[in-house]
Amino acid sequence: MASTRRLAAILAADVAGYSRLMGAAEEGTHQRLRAHFAELVDPKIEEHHGRTVKNTGDGLLAEFPSVVDAVRCAVEIQREMIDREPDVREEQRIKFRIGINLGDVIVQDDDIFGDGVNIAARIEGLAAPGRVCVSGTVRDHIGDRLPYALEDLGDQTVKNIARPLRVYRVCENRVGDATVAAKSPLALPDKPSIAVLPFQNMSGDPEQEYFADGIVEEIITALSRLRWFFVIARNSSFTYKGRAVDAKQAGRELGVRYLLEGSVRKAGNRLRITAQLVEAESGNHLWAERYDRDLTDIFMVQDEITERVVAAIEPELYASEEVRARRKPPESLDAWECVIRALSAIGQGTREANTEAERLCRRAILIAPGYAQAHSLLAWALVRRAFYSGGELRALATEISAEAQAALAIDDRDPWAHLVQGNLFNRLRRFDDAARALRRALELNPNFALAHAQLAAPLANQGMYQEATDSARHALRLSRNDRSVRGQAAIALMIVEFAAERYAECAALARTMIENIPEHIAGHLFLTAALAMRGDQRAIAEARDTLLRLWPNFSLAWMKENLPFTGEMRERISDALRKVGMPEEP
Repeated sequence: MASTRRLAAILAADVAGYSRLMGAAEEGTHQRLRAHFAELVDPKIEEHHGRTVKNTGDGLLAEFPSVVDAVRCAVEIQREMIDREPDVREEQRIKFRIGINLGDVIVQDDDIFGDGVNIAARIEGLAAPGRVCVSGTVRDHIGDRLPYALEDLGDQTVKNIARPLRVYRVCENRVGDATVAAKSPLALPDKPSIAVLPFQNMSGDPEQEYFADGIVEEIITALSRLRWFFVIARNSSFTYKGRAVDAKQAGRELGVRYLLEGSVRKAGNRLRITAQLVEAESGNHLWAERYDRDLTDIFMVQDEITERVVAAIEPELYASEEVRARRKPPESLDAWECVIRALSAIGQGTREANTEAERLCRRAILIAPGYAQAHSLLAWALVRRAFYSGGELRALATEISAEAQAALAIDDRDPWAHLVQGNLFNRLRRFDDAARALRRALELNPNFALAHAQLAAPLANQGMYQEATDSARHALRLSRNDRSVRGQAAIALMIVEFAAERYAECAALARTMIENIPEHIAGHLFLTAALAMRGDQRAIAEARDTLLRLWPNFSLAWMKENLPFTGEMRERISDALRKVGMPEEP
């Protein structure tokens, strides 16, 4: 049969999550889908003068002579689908995604082909479950002839279509409808912005709804303590409760770059919580995690999950922002972008990267002298410089203190400024002051893993070994992948093991730290001292020679002046190093 061409409105539809639904209940899902087609979809297509071209297992392709009829048909199908499965749990409901395009099609043997059909299928793939998306061509043709708002989703690049597609989302302007009319996108703040959307209750137990909402509220509160983040308030986030959320639309409506989504499922006395961090503009998942817990103490579980989620997503947001900043040439960076790149550089754990972080912070201060975080992070970079160089901290102490004080004068709730003060006090052997400053940093941000790691050091230096161990291990639980956290926690744990005369364990920690941060003096010092106490002469000589090669000015007098050890601990370390021939004076 010869082929012909004609202009048509093409409707493509499929079932969201069809494979998952079939895997859970194959026969029931198939029967319900057939019923939806027979009782709703096919009659609606016929009612609006369309023709079902073919069924595709979990979907269909239809054509209409009128684009207005096609859009009206799609909206009515989605509207009526909401009420068709009232007794089916939300996660098991059948939800269609529908895409509509207007274009030239090739007709042969009652089938249709061509670019116009392919575009409709790609647009359908961009629609959220229960929603309708249309092409720019459809939008131009329907104009204001339908009582629906069309939200501009921008240009979309899709598979096997050479040019970007302008796509619009159909929104109904009806009282009580769960959609939101198109709005002008809000301007993004000049720092990471995030909204925590209501977690889905997947258990079918209404009691778990309160638990899920409680977790979201706790996460919002915890994120709000991070001074560098812009966090949408609960009342705005919870307008999305019970709705199928499209990340791009929610990002535009709330004016945020990132979304945190999740779900809660209870089975017996076990609870499964999932969380995903999404970049709203692209829809890309930046991080996802699943937590399985026994429901022995619901509030304890709630607190733990909040802590884990916030601690995990904070570095992910920083990393994402740093990638964004790297796309810009250095001369065009603003103060925040300088700071976020400095954070990334410090996290690399090398002397060269730390020097770059210091340069970036100084540039940020030139751009914005009143930027507290730029001052506090510069102070931290100066602290790190003393560690990496093996130089005298006292020579830098005045500038470090001045930058920390400048940050606190601008914003006394900046946890990084208190972190710097705590580190400086610890190095100056003012252990009570150090612990006090670090506890203040943790009051301001309870999930600040680096502050937990830092707090372990003055505790260990005061002989509070169990509390120091707990603090270091808590830091590692919060952020095990952060090199700075691993390094600072290791210092405290090495002190604890050396004090307890567990020299093999101390040496093992030292070797791990050297692998993690090769230039840091603490790992080499404790490895040499622990080996000296064990008497392994060959290993001692190698460790001692490495320490002196990296820090030629190292001596027992230098250690006494610059490192925070006191009392019996300092004497035991000094005796160990003296045994292996470390010089008394520079």
